[in-house]
Formats: sequence, C-alpha cells, structure tokens
Amino acid sequence: MLIDFHTHTTASDGALDPCELVARALDSNIELLAITDHDTMAGHKAAEAYHRQSAGGMQLIPGIEFSCRWSGVTIHILGLGIDSDHPVMRDALVTMAAARTERGEKIAKRLVARGFDGALQGALKEAGESQLGRPHFAAWMVEQGHVQDQNQAFDQYLGQGKPGDVKAFWPELAEVVSWIVSAGGSAVIAHPLKYRFTGMKLRRLIEAFVAAGGCGIEVLSGRQTRDQTAHLSRLAKDYDLEVSLGSDFHRDAPYSAELGVESRPFEGLRCVWERWLP
Repeated sequence: MLIDFHTHTTASDGALDPCELVARALDSNIELLAITDHDTMAGHKAAEAYHRQSAGGMQLIPGIEFSCRWSGVTIHILGLGIDSDHPVMRDALVTMAAARTERGEKIAKRLVARGFDGALQGALKEAGESQLGRPHFAAWMVEQGHVQDQNQAFDQYLGQGKPGDVKAFWPELAEVVSWIVSAGGSAVIAHPLKYRFTGMKLRRLIEAFVAAGGCGIEVLSGRQTRDQTAHLSRLAKDYDLEVSLGSDFHRDAPYSAELGVESRPFEGLRCVWERWLP
C-alpha cells in the first residue's frame, strides 16, 4: 500500500498547488495522503473540495507541519488527523501566522542591514497567498540578481547560522504537541535525523516528546539509507511509538523523493496509518 503523510504545496513552500498534489497522488495510486504544509492548513482545506469530487478511494488526512523549539533547536512536528475547526487549532494557526510574519520582518531587517533593500516587500510578493518563509526571500534574491540561485542564498544568507536564520519566534515543543492532541490529532516527530543530533540527544528529544503526549515518529522521510531507517525503527520500538512514513515532497528535483512510500516493509511495527484503515 502506498501512503504519504508528509507533503507540501504552494500553501507553504511546495511547487504544486493543493489540487495538483492530490491529482498526482491519485495518479500514483496512493491510498492515504496527508498535506502537511508548514504552520498552515490552507493547503489541506483547498484540496478537500477537489478530493471529494475526484474518483478513486484515496483518503485525504488533515495534516500540518508545526515549527517549534526544543533545547534551543527548531524541531518540526507533524499533526495528523487533526480537527482544523477545533478552537485550540484555530488559535494555534493564528499564533503561527503571527510568528511567521514577525520572523519575516526580522529576516528582512537583517538582509536590509546587509544592503538588500526591499527584502520584505519582495518576499511577500514571491509568497503571494502562501505562508511566508525563507524560500520566498531566497526566490526574491535570485530574481533581483543578488545571488545566482537559491542554494547560494541559503549558503550565504538564509541557512543555519546565517543572518537570516531566525528561530526565536516558535512556541515550545510541549505546547505544539498539546495543540495537536487537543484537536484530536496524532503528533509525530518529523525527519528525526535532519537535526543531526547525537544518539543521546535524539533520545532526549523523544523522551520530551513522549512526555508531552506525542505518539509517533517518522521512520522514513524522503531519501534515507536502509541503516538509517532501521535505526529509527528500533527507536520507535524502544519508546513504543507509532511509525509514520512520508516523502517530504516539495517539488520534482533530481535528489528529491517521489510522492508515495510503500508501507509493506513496516507492517510488523505499530503504524500510525492503521488509525485510518477500514
């Protein structure tokens, strides 16, 4: 069975609009799909009407990828199966939109201080109706000729440890997990190896996550080695966590994973997608 519980659309930093993503998932015979845009559910909401009118038996699971802070590091937590109309979730989405606006203003100030005038207006124009993020600043810098490509923008100005790497506005891990749980959802640690923690620090993160009410971990996200996936599967067993799978699809690119992940190799584990099986 093909599933994908980690995907992005133009509502955040993906290349496909929500309807295009759903259409591709249907063409790929994916059975369970979650749109998990960064800090917004606009992509899921836009896809719902299209999905209801589409042929096929694919289930569209409400999802989001929240940004939060733990131990001074930005962590991403997936919320799956949440009620977007729950009062707690409505307030959470307002909070995150304000945080992204404030963060964008601070990124712009730092870029202006380095000679890039008009950064905020340019990034907002690139974002359109999407949630404002660093990729929009990078796209504007490319369009203005300040850098050759988005990789250079991140390497020199927007990436980790660079002037545009602003993290201070995210809520704490425990608060984000509580939002998801309160709204009836399942909280899942996204791409655990992306944080490049030591084994001990990763276990500390998982312990804090479980204590906050989290229930799942993404054991496969995008392209990974078999050893990496086996390592995360062992951690899932150690902490009695449900496993989740996703492509972290943003766009078609040479080194990006395609939409859809085969679930059969993980059937011996506790699987988060079992919640939505008949």
